[in-house]
Amino acid sequence: MAFILNIETATQVCSVALSANGSILQIRETREKNSHSSTITVFIEEIMKIAGMPFSALDAVAVSMGPGSYTGLRIGVSTAKGICYAIDKPLIAVGTLQSMATGILKQLKEYDEFLPSGALFCPMIDARRMEVYNGLYDMDLKLVRDIRAEIIIESSFAAELDQHQVWFFGDGAEKCNPMLGNQPHARFINDFQLSASYMVSLAEEKFSRSEFEDVVYFEPYYLKDFIPGITRVKGLNK
Repeated sequence: MAFILNIETATQVCSVALSANGSILQIRETREKNSHSSTITVFIEEIMKIAGMPFSALDAVAVSMGPGSYTGLRIGVSTAKGICYAIDKPLIAVGTLQSMATGILKQLKEYDEFLPSGALFCPMIDARRMEVYNGLYDMDLKLVRDIRAEIIIESSFAAELDQHQVWFFGDGAEKCNPMLGNQPHARFINDFQLSASYMVSLAEEKFSRSEFEDVVYFEPYYLKDFIPGITRVKGLNK
């Protein structure tokens, strides 16, 4: 049985879950903005204490790797790496957008929502102004278009929306609704919240394949350079 501590801090949600063989044993989370630094270690200590487990009993620590909030990712990754160092256990990195796609597909199936063949899922994370981090995933949660930081305009996703029903969700989706909402194949979910619970199955799969990160050199997937006051996208701005 694999015990994995899952840490999600890529957005304003701070969420921590303890899982065993893909099932959630304990979870703590808050949507209070800018609370990551003050709550993450408290949440971790609480769930380990309630589960009656010493940290040494963990088999791995999984962390949401981004893209997302620069500060949030730094807090989550540094916390995960610190625990891995202390107990000498492996680090697992889970893509934030894939985790979101896993969560929305689970929700839609629970709500018995009709999903036509070929439906696509587009998680969106707010990246300031009209820009969002996004990716496109199919029904098998496979990435079908590269992850990017993109300024959304009316012609965005034109090719995909012409052929597929596309579900847009995440904290960046609401601001894109005026641009894309009039498309007949566009579907928007505005109340989706990220959670460490959506990482669990992905982390378990990586653990089974021994797909671990180098604890020393691993860095979050920021996607954009961090320059206060300036929006700069790698490869676009000079």
